[in-house]
Amino acid sequence: MARRSDRANGPGIPHPIRPPADWTKRGVLPGFHKESGFAIEPVGTGHGACVVVGRVEARHLNINGVVHGGVYATILDTAMGGAVVSILEDGEVTATTSLYIEFLRPAQEGAELRAEGRLVRRGRHLAFVEGKLTDGRGVLLSQANGTWYIWSQADGTWSGKKPAPRPR
Repeated sequence: MARRSDRANGPGIPHPIRPPADWTKRGVLPGFHKESGFAIEPVGTGHGACVVVGRVEARHLNINGVVHGGVYATILDTAMGGAVVSILEDGEVTATTSLYIEFLRPAQEGAELRAEGRLVRRGRHLAFVEGKLTDGRGVLLSQANGTWYIWSQADGTWSGKKPAPRPR
C-alpha cells in the first residue's frame, strides 16, 4: 500500500525535504539562488519574517532594459518562504502552493532590491504570507501574497525521509 504522501503527491513527484535549521547562512542556498545573485540577510530574518537583498545586474534585465518579472517573483518567493521556514517545528517541511504578485514599478540595472516576507497566519497545514519588494530608497516596486503548504511527520503527511535520487 502506498504511503499517504505517495498517494497525495503521486509516484515520481518530488517530495519536499527539510531545509537546514540555519538556512540563512550564504552558501547553504541551492545553486539557483546563488546564480540569481540574491542572498539572505541574516539580521533581517526572525520568527515569521525574512529579508532577501540583492543588486540588479545586466543578467536580470528583460528586453526592455528593466528587471524581468521572474526576478521579482524569485526574491519575493524566497523571502516569503523564508518567513514560513522560520516558524516550522521539528518534523515539518513546506513549499509554495500559490503566489500572487503585483508589479508596481520597474527596477533597472544597479538598483538594490530588498524583499521582505512576513507571516500573516499559520494553520495546521497552511501558512499565509505577505511580501513587499522595495528599492534602495524604500520605493515600493512590488507586493505579493502567497500560501505555503506544511507537511508534518506528526500527522503522517511527511515521512521525514529524503527523496530517492532521480535517475539522470
